[in-house]
Amino acid sequence: MAQATSRPYRSLLAALLSAALLAACSSTAERPKPANLPPVASLIGTKLVWSAQVGRVPGQAVPTVAAGRLFVAGADNQVFSIDAGTGRELWRMRLDAPATTGVGSDGDTAAVVTTRNDLVAIDNGRELWRVRLPARAFSTPLVAGKRVFVLTGERTVLAYDGRTGARLWSQQRPGEPLVLQQPGVLTAVGDTLVAGLSGRLTGLNPLNGSFRWEATVATSRGTNEVERLVDIVAPFSRQGSNLCVRAYGAAVGCVDADRGTLVWTRVASGPAGVHGDADLVFGADGDGVMRAWRRSNGEPAWTNDRLKWRDLGAPQALGRVVAFGDSSGLVHLVSREDGSEMTRLSTDGSPIVGAPLLAGPSLIVQTRNGGIYAWQPQ
Repeated sequence: MAQATSRPYRSLLAALLSAALLAACSSTAERPKPANLPPVASLIGTKLVWSAQVGRVPGQAVPTVAAGRLFVAGADNQVFSIDAGTGRELWRMRLDAPATTGVGSDGDTAAVVTTRNDLVAIDNGRELWRVRLPARAFSTPLVAGKRVFVLTGERTVLAYDGRTGARLWSQQRPGEPLVLQQPGVLTAVGDTLVAGLSGRLTGLNPLNGSFRWEATVATSRGTNEVERLVDIVAPFSRQGSNLCVRAYGAAVGCVDADRGTLVWTRVASGPAGVHGDADLVFGADGDGVMRAWRRSNGEPAWTNDRLKWRDLGAPQALGRVVAFGDSSGLVHLVSREDGSEMTRLSTDGSPIVGAPLLAGPSLIVQTRNGGIYAWQPQ
């Protein structure tokens, strides 16, 4: 979390509160031990088509996919562009500081934020430009329409010219004093830029940053700043103009991004984002209980506690299965119909970073220790 007050105080309080929250979330003394997993079901066939190693992943540098390319950060301040189909390295670039966000790209220009608060634009492995941001950023930059958009930890959205780095506009929405040090939602739906600001999705004009609409997914409640934290967290699920998201620890909801109206919202306690298909939205509670909601109205479709207490991350829906990564490096493929196990995939034993990704026919994950694995159905 970061504090949206004076910057020296914010930095100190952010570090202290982040450490406290992480300790509370990860304490083995307080969290029950998960049950032993049964033998793998193997109800569907998969094969590992390629793997790579880039070294330990820094900060919140989650992997991303754009235009058939995988963008990842690794050790020694390096960022990589990899052919998602073959695993062939297309380019790599060494930054002067570790990445603190994922690498965003439109397939041509890439952009990443470093721990020095520098937004760095990259063209085919070569630095194009860089600018110093006014605040820390944890969300992957959005590269779209020849612009680079950034969501900072002070709930400010900034727009930069994609070729020169000139700042075009900035827009801020005040909220609760704390924000998560976790990737948020920043995406484009048609001609509207959509950002998660506190517990709201906000539609902006990408040309000048003016507000178009705002839809509240969750409201702040509680007796202290931590309990009132309801930031919208990545990833999200989009079908046309229907955008479904999670407000950290509070709710899951769907918004019509054309009209800027809330379709539905449901109380849900999970810390990671959601994914889905045309009919269902999937996610996991903080205790690892998997859930599915009907996309049309938010009614519960099913609940499955088979992976309880396994620190599940955000899911990836792919056809008749949903993929969940966990903190032990396992990828669980479960049925979209009821959450029952279909098969289980192994990596290097370190936590899966971000959500599993889909690139063409390949399911791709990156681990905290830098292993990258791509599977395809047999």
